[in-house]
Amino acid sequence: MIKIVFAEPIGLTDDDKAAFTSQMEQQGNSVTFYNDVPRDNDELIQRIADAQVLVVSNLPVPETAINAAQNLKYISVAFTGIDHIAQDACKKRGITISNAAGYSTQAVAELTIGMTIDLYRKITPADAVTRSLGGRNGFLGRELAGKTFGILGAGAIGQRVAQLANAFGCNVVAWSRTRKNIANVKFFEFDEVIRTADILSLHLPLTPQTENLVGMREFEMMKPDAIIINTARAKVVNTEALVDALYQKLIAGAAIDIYEYEPPLKPEHPLLTATNTLLLPHIGFATHEAIALRSQIVMDNVRLWLEGNPQNVIA
Repeated sequence: MIKIVFAEPIGLTDDDKAAFTSQMEQQGNSVTFYNDVPRDNDELIQRIADAQVLVVSNLPVPETAINAAQNLKYISVAFTGIDHIAQDACKKRGITISNAAGYSTQAVAELTIGMTIDLYRKITPADAVTRSLGGRNGFLGRELAGKTFGILGAGAIGQRVAQLANAFGCNVVAWSRTRKNIANVKFFEFDEVIRTADILSLHLPLTPQTENLVGMREFEMMKPDAIIINTARAKVVNTEALVDALYQKLIAGAAIDIYEYEPPLKPEHPLLTATNTLLLPHIGFATHEAIALRSQIVMDNVRLWLEGNPQNVIA
């Protein structure tokens, strides 16, 4: 019997859970669903102690938890990135990891454009003014058409953002480790994208090579009226440098949906008091459509691993 543990909720409907449980039990396996996030690592260890298969979303799974789960053989991550999983510990144990690549491509791409428009048209501050019974008060925004939309990272999400930016009439430039043939996208060297972008949008995984990829050096190179959009990973951007750049008006604004830890943010987080920012509580992936697709991918990952034909394996 294979014990399958969903250590945190991933958005499965009751019907999803019932159908998956029925199928697994017919195969002689067991399934346990938890409807809340573990309070701490000790509770996580208790939940997965006997599991052969673990399903998590963006819940950190440290080395101590991996080592405590002596029967663990497979992790299906209901997320694209897996930097919150102790990958070295999994590698030592021969534990396979799959992700849910592609589930949030459209959702994150659309939010990227939405965040850009919010900053450009000052939608959030205009809403606050209206609710306080104020008028336009000289509000003037900017249009996307004709702007240079710079993209760092040309994976599935970066490519979809490029398509949407093109639809708004932007000139799209991009940088990635591998240049690709993408319609209406010009690939430049990294520094050239930084210098020319009116809008700089990040779509990179967090790796040792991309950590702090954008710091004070890059902000000093950017146009003073440029904005940065981060829906990728917080540590791709040096937060302290970003805050300093905003205060010094090296750039015009920033829209952030990802942080060093999951919101709620701590009161002392420096971005909370930074100027000209739009801060969202990590909602890039959070649409009904994306969660439904993610659920299907995750359950299929487990099914196929049990059949000896794993998919979406990245570690």
